[in-house]
Amino acid sequence: MEKSIRTVYAPHESEKVIEKSRFITYSTHAETEEEARAFIADVRAKHTLASHVCYAFISDKLGNLQRFSDDGEPQGTAGVPILEVLKNKKLFETAVAVVRYFGGVKLGAGGLVRAYSSSAAENLDGADIRVLQMCAEYEIAVEYTGIDGVQKFLASRDCALLSADYGEKVRFLVAVKKANEKAFVKELVDHMQGKVVCERGKEYYSAFKEN
Repeated sequence: MEKSIRTVYAPHESEKVIEKSRFITYSTHAETEEEARAFIADVRAKHTLASHVCYAFISDKLGNLQRFSDDGEPQGTAGVPILEVLKNKKLFETAVAVVRYFGGVKLGAGGLVRAYSSSAAENLDGADIRVLQMCAEYEIAVEYTGIDGVQKFLASRDCALLSADYGEKVRFLVAVKKANEKAFVKELVDHMQGKVVCERGKEYYSAFKEN
């Protein structure tokens, strides 16, 4: 069975001041290295006068594609601490950039590590974290007399209604967690007393809120 993936679902921004330096942190979902680098480029473009734009990202589902940068801070004081936060929170397909505007007070190596790691951690604590799970699409065909029955069943199950087509029959397109699909189909057929046709479609990862 494919693994479930924790990821940042939507862009999130946070800010804190440490010893007069401003630390502005951004996080986002990034499925590829190209997406992650485009995100970092956008952050740099917003903060052309910043002292540093340090970052880390894990932009795949297995954790093999990891990159980080200290962007001029002492080696090991920014990029790696941000990356360690991502690892500790078990986040994948996620990029974090921390912008620093130097306030005139040097923090020292230990202070920088704490500043960058805490900035990343606090940002991610406030981000919209979702779980990506492998899903299967199903087209559910039913006569018009069965619409209410199907709609009530779908509303009571952990699935996503993607579309409804009202033609000769009503066809609902839903996404169901792959781990639950057999039970879902059996329970739907039982609920509708066999007066429904379920046709399986493609598989893909879809985002669900954490329980």
